[in-house]
Amino acid sequence: MLLLRPQLPLCLTLLLIDATSAENLASRAVEHVHRVATHHTKGLARDLRVAFGAVVLGKRQSQQQAPLGLSNRVVYCKANGTVSAGSNVGSGSGSNSDGTQSGNDGGSGTATGSAAQPSGTSTGAVSTPWKLAESHSGNDFFDGWSFFTASDPTNGIVDYVDENTGRNHNLLEVNSDGNVIMRVDTTQNIGNNNRESVRITTNSHYDQGMFILDAVHMPTGCGSWPAWWTNGPNWPAGGEIDIIEGVNDYTNNQATIHTNPGCTITSDKSNLLGITGNVIGGTNCAAAETNNQGCGIRSSSSVSYGAAFNGNGGGVYAMTLNSTGVAIYFFPRGSVPKDIDAGTPLPALWGQPMAMWGASGCDPSKFFSQQSMIFDTTFCGDWAGGVWGASGIPGQESSCATRTGFSTCEDYVRQNGNAFNEAYWEVKSVKVYTHS
Repeated sequence: MLLLRPQLPLCLTLLLIDATSAENLASRAVEHVHRVATHHTKGLARDLRVAFGAVVLGKRQSQQQAPLGLSNRVVYCKANGTVSAGSNVGSGSGSNSDGTQSGNDGGSGTATGSAAQPSGTSTGAVSTPWKLAESHSGNDFFDGWSFFTASDPTNGIVDYVDENTGRNHNLLEVNSDGNVIMRVDTTQNIGNNNRESVRITTNSHYDQGMFILDAVHMPTGCGSWPAWWTNGPNWPAGGEIDIIEGVNDYTNNQATIHTNPGCTITSDKSNLLGITGNVIGGTNCAAAETNNQGCGIRSSSSVSYGAAFNGNGGGVYAMTLNSTGVAIYFFPRGSVPKDIDAGTPLPALWGQPMAMWGASGCDPSKFFSQQSMIFDTTFCGDWAGGVWGASGIPGQESSCATRTGFSTCEDYVRQNGNAFNEAYWEVKSVKVYTHS
């Protein structure tokens, strides 16, 4: 208890009591959060120490260390938007990853994180060990991406076009809001041809990092199969992480990893994994042993994918890849953590991830390397075509075959271009952060 001299003025007495109480309360709060973080992962505890070390100082610390000031604030630098093939960004090793051997072949899964609002400035900025390494938005968005024009590895009826063709055919644009649009061809009837679309891959790659997408709209509709994902070389040896993926009219995103043999999810119970999503399709993540299916987690949020995502104004997806494993978070529009908006992301404050593959079952250093980001939208193929007649999935309570009157996905896609007016990406930004 603080002892006060009786002759101290009342106002000073109240100030001293208030300051001491606030200090003790803050110290107890930080100690509690730190204990919880330490129980979960060393990475969380480290992030919390960075975040709170500059905010709350004990008596002895305050005598030895000045409060966070201009001289020791974290400075964020935006990397040059143009990254040449073979450049070394972040912790990548500097070779191109064109994604020509994709394992983007089938069901997958995703989950939803509950966002804890961080303490910090009024803008939401906090001290963080994550540094901005790469950013794409607006007119410069496509700098640092390669356009994939080979045949679709997932057997879709799609022709991926180069950048010039995409612009000339009105598949690419930046709208009046400054957001990037990536469309598909909507010619009503294309005969026996494939439908044009866009698939892009970053020239940069990372062994570890944080990948954040802020999107307003994603492709949706029977026959569509969009994805935002990362991929390493020599699939599946370099690993694949499907962050956003689904087909047809699904409403719940699915996130999946595809790896070499030896990678597993340690449990099929969400509470034991500490995630908000649900494991689907088993716990073995090896592509060769699961017919390329991998191991997936489906989001519990009905606004995490497709038309429901679009109707809610979109949201933010974040994926972290580091020594503790792979984690994916989803934040619907209106629930995005302030630290993400401020450009100072701190996952320790975000709550449970939507999906997670911990290092104890799947060591990232063994199963993931040189990850490049990829956007694509294909049609039918192994997954969307394979479940054309299926029902009972959230958003696809009745099958696409029943709803469209077409017995095959391919016939529907080729004869109904107007049905794909909603099959487009609208992206505010894509950012990559690396951990210092």
